[in-house]
Amino acid sequence: MRALAYFKKQDIHYTEDLPEPKINYPKELIIDVAYCGICGSDLHEYTDGPIFLPKDGHTHPLSNAKLPQAMGHEMTGIVREIGSEVTKVKVGDHVVIEAGCGCKDLPRWPNSKFYGSKQCAACEAGLDNCCEHAGFTGLGVVSGGFAERVVVGEYHTIPLPKNIPLDVGCLVEPLSVVWHALKLANFKANKTALILGSGPIGLACVLALKAKGASQIVVSEPAKIRRDFAEKLNITVFDPSKHGSNAVQELKKLSKSGSGFDFAFDCSGIKATFETGLQAITYRGSLVNVAIWGKTLDFDPMEVTLLEKHFTGSIGYVVEDFEEFVTAIHKGDIKVDEIRHLITGKTDIKDGWEKGFLELMNHKETNVKILLTPNNHHELD
Repeated sequence: MRALAYFKKQDIHYTEDLPEPKINYPKELIIDVAYCGICGSDLHEYTDGPIFLPKDGHTHPLSNAKLPQAMGHEMTGIVREIGSEVTKVKVGDHVVIEAGCGCKDLPRWPNSKFYGSKQCAACEAGLDNCCEHAGFTGLGVVSGGFAERVVVGEYHTIPLPKNIPLDVGCLVEPLSVVWHALKLANFKANKTALILGSGPIGLACVLALKAKGASQIVVSEPAKIRRDFAEKLNITVFDPSKHGSNAVQELKKLSKSGSGFDFAFDCSGIKATFETGLQAITYRGSLVNVAIWGKTLDFDPMEVTLLEKHFTGSIGYVVEDFEEFVTAIHKGDIKVDEIRHLITGKTDIKDGWEKGFLELMNHKETNVKILLTPNNHHELD
């Protein structure tokens, strides 16, 4: 099978010999992958990894799967084959895949070191994203969407209405990340929001906030090209580099109340954005960390206490977030054209390294989301 696969540390390349996926459990299905987006975590697996993927000579503790594996976890496709107990979809259906893996998947992998174990407390509570065994299809647990076909569990399969194009459906995964964050933060309509960072997750946050009825959205981003992307979504942009130490005060002036924003979402994960977000929210405002951090940080707890501010973090998503977001697109609460605005490139998996990975690593300011198509679907768009 054709795939762009991870073979070992700093060795990701195209192959035509990856093993075909097989249904080994009655609630599994195989999809023909239409599109799969390249995520920042995929890039980090090459530059800093292996992080989630198994180390050379090892298997993944959750599935006991070994390398090589196709990468890719932001995927859509068409159902090719279903297991004997699958009832959620039928052959030919368009689907988007929620790529999280955890306790609920253990019946699929009898060779797992955790097979037969009781579900962890988080999974019993329905918080699959906080599973103590958490991993992802396409990031080490099992092969993912940078391949012609992938096997997934029915539980993770969400039907995609035909009015949502397959390429746009790939963005449901990163959009569900921020949808989950908004729910966790208890965001309400008519509240104001500040977004720190205008990369893929920051732009996804704009779309989710618009769907949730935010009364004001401001994006703070120093890179002009990324500010331009955000501005095309008809929201206010702010360049913090022009204001130096006065940036927070200038941001507060932009807020409708003049005293700060009701919510701030840190989508960058650096000291400057964390501090700006914490200081730019109003009394009883909420700062939500959506970014993945590589370093620890010192901060003054009294910045939270004196104005009774809230700080929380959000990780990933659960299946319900995907279902709700697909419904929001289907109903028109989120415009297909605005989602498609985030897609800055499409290419075959055969060229996925040069025109996908390298393009994003060398020109990240001019790209938001590049999609790989294992089955040449872009020729049909």
